[in-house]
Amino acid sequence: MSTYVIGDVQGCADELDALLALVRFNAAVDRVYFVGDLVNRGPDSAGVLRRVKALADQGAADSVLGNHDFFLVMAHEGFSQLHPGDTLDQVLSQPDASVLIDWLRRRPLLIEDGDTLMIHAGLLPAWSRADAHTLAREIEHALRSPKYRDFLQYLFGNEPATWHDSLAGLARHRVIVNAFARLRFCTAFSEIEFREKRDANFAPSGFSPWYALPGRRSAGSHVVAGHWSSEGLRRYPGVTLLDSGCLWGGALTALRLDDGTLFQVPSRQPLSLATD
Repeated sequence: MSTYVIGDVQGCADELDALLALVRFNAAVDRVYFVGDLVNRGPDSAGVLRRVKALADQGAADSVLGNHDFFLVMAHEGFSQLHPGDTLDQVLSQPDASVLIDWLRRRPLLIEDGDTLMIHAGLLPAWSRADAHTLAREIEHALRSPKYRDFLQYLFGNEPATWHDSLAGLARHRVIVNAFARLRFCTAFSEIEFREKRDANFAPSGFSPWYALPGRRSAGSHVVAGHWSSEGLRRYPGVTLLDSGCLWGGALTALRLDDGTLFQVPSRQPLSLATD
């Protein structure tokens, strides 16, 4: 039995199939987790959702929610408009779209496996592992409730940009979701910077990559994340970043948690500059 974590797939279904074949994934005994962004920009987001959902239905897989996954859910509910370059209409037009998106909406923000925490983007420095667990469950409960549309309707936005324990309601929910799904740079005071999407060398003044801040309270756990394609595959003490830019012509990467071995398959997408 082996446990794998796979980086951002973003609709690259052929590469996902090739990676699972490379590791000889056996759904009867193995388990695979995904760090979010299963969908968008790639050629077959519906195919990716069907593959991962089928594995999840067998008890062999799960995925956290990424920003593009949130965007698909919002678009399906009529709360977001698609942008140039998005390929989510390919999912929305499918006869099983509601089934796939309902399953996606119910995915967690945080998956824990032993000492490993799996998220999409990042954790704010003020959050301990226990805090992250509690805050993720708070959002998951709202997403799975009968009133989930009320929760989603005004969720998108950049304000407030700073976490405080006293935050409540929409403001609280926005910061939690933005951290889990969008975080790259922040300050030691848990203020998020949203504009810069390039790699860590382009940190805006006063900001650092979320994983590099001294005193980060989740530093005692191994955090595995995706989201930051311009950073690419990175391994730091206690942090592994798995978005190796498959969508942009890079590679799709899997980490075997049992022994830390990495596996990759080359992208079949045209080489281009990562923008998100």
